[in-house]
Amino acid sequence: MEKNRLKKLFDFFLEIDQEKFIGRQTYLSGALRKENDAEHAWHMAIMAILLSDYSNEPIDVLKTVTMLLIHDLVEIDAGDTYAYDEEGKKTKRTREVAAAERIFGLLPEDQGRRLRALWDEFEEEASAEAKFAHTMDHIQPLMLNAATEGKSWAEHNVQLSQVLERNQHTAEGSNVLWEYAYENFIRPNVENGRLADSSGGQQSSGKQHRDGE
Repeated sequence: MEKNRLKKLFDFFLEIDQEKFIGRQTYLSGALRKENDAEHAWHMAIMAILLSDYSNEPIDVLKTVTMLLIHDLVEIDAGDTYAYDEEGKKTKRTREVAAAERIFGLLPEDQGRRLRALWDEFEEEASAEAKFAHTMDHIQPLMLNAATEGKSWAEHNVQLSQVLERNQHTAEGSNVLWEYAYENFIRPNVENGRLADSSGGQQSSGKQHRDGE
């Protein structure tokens, strides 16, 4: 029985190695290549550990980190859906639920149920941990986009309005971190023209955006 359990676990570990091959659209800080899902998850996990004091509500840090480490495993089957790919988002949920069934189903039943429940909780954004995890998931690419002079934004002609829509719930995990991200990662890129503002400047105020959340 124990041998079979260990085989399932190690089969799962080998399966999720494929996450290292799932490319994202966000460039690494040196702007030489784009990050992969595993790098994204590692980066957010470290951020969550060190930034957890800024959560709007007390959180279980290990639970939050676990969510961040597993939430993109479904992209092994479903692929990465770019945040601003409107067509891709139409089928994203269906593809990812099917992937969650298969991938978490590889685990021993009790552990599969546990990780699937955490994945569902992350997707629903209902708990304090899920909200803070989403804050990390949104702020990490903002930070890297700012560090690379908006390279990915420019490649995809991303507009400020799209970034603000994408981040309309980011402050629900941490008001402080959203404020910091807006002032340090978004606003400077609007002011220097690296993040297009088709509204003529009307949406470039962090205060205006926060009032609408």
